[in-house]
Amino acid sequence: MGPDSRSERIQVLVAEQAARRGVQVGVVDVCTAAVAALPVGGAGVSAMSRAAPSHPLCSTDDISEQLEELQLTLGEGPCVDAFLHGSAVLTPDLLTRDLQDRWMVFADAALEAGARAVFALPLQMGAISLGVLDLYAQVPVRLSAEELADALAFADLATLVLLDARIDETGGPPGTRPAEDLGAYRAEIDQASGVLTVQLGVGIDEAFVRLRGYSFAQGRRLAEVAADVVARRLRFSPDAEPHAGPDTEPDTEPDTEPDRTDEET
Repeated sequence: MGPDSRSERIQVLVAEQAARRGVQVGVVDVCTAAVAALPVGGAGVSAMSRAAPSHPLCSTDDISEQLEELQLTLGEGPCVDAFLHGSAVLTPDLLTRDLQDRWMVFADAALEAGARAVFALPLQMGAISLGVLDLYAQVPVRLSAEELADALAFADLATLVLLDARIDETGGPPGTRPAEDLGAYRAEIDQASGVLTVQLGVGIDEAFVRLRGYSFAQGRRLAEVAADVVARRLRFSPDAEPHAGPDTEPDTEPDTEPDRTDEET
């Protein structure tokens, strides 16, 4: 199965889950659809960052909720390793001796919680890392090549959902845009982050935080803000006073004045 047809099939499965809830697609729908499609018993997503505290975003059942909290609390486990190394961590059986030695506390705690296999898939786009999608099973499980490809497609879609999420005044669940032309969507956000690295003199992760923060503060879709940055309709200045507030607030005051043209000068 080609990547495009796989991606389309995964999008349909996730959209169907959201339709059952009568809401826009959220990461919980990605988790629920993944559990239905793969030989796993539950799924969870944690938002993770090197610069801010990590926290669970959603889980499909009590065991997956415990797994997310355990890993973030203990600072070890497949979720932590997947985020730090930027690659999938597949553990078909937590009773394997080397895993017991690798995660001395987590392995026993996860087994006690009811998990026997755990698969951690990083949520990332280019140099930007947002968190990890965790899948677990109560029995030893090895994912086939097709199942792993599906799992990675679910992780890709979860990444897009998080990238386009926005926080409203009620603190409601994140939503997402329709999943059309995802390749161009990825590229434009990546390009906008690159533009901000030059404008602000910061790294790509910090540039994305600024981009996302401004979109949150303005209540706009991330894709719309990225398009404005790429088109130079929106500029950020490193010399402006920072905003007071949570990390999702931008640290700079964007200059929304359009670039001057030769005719204007």
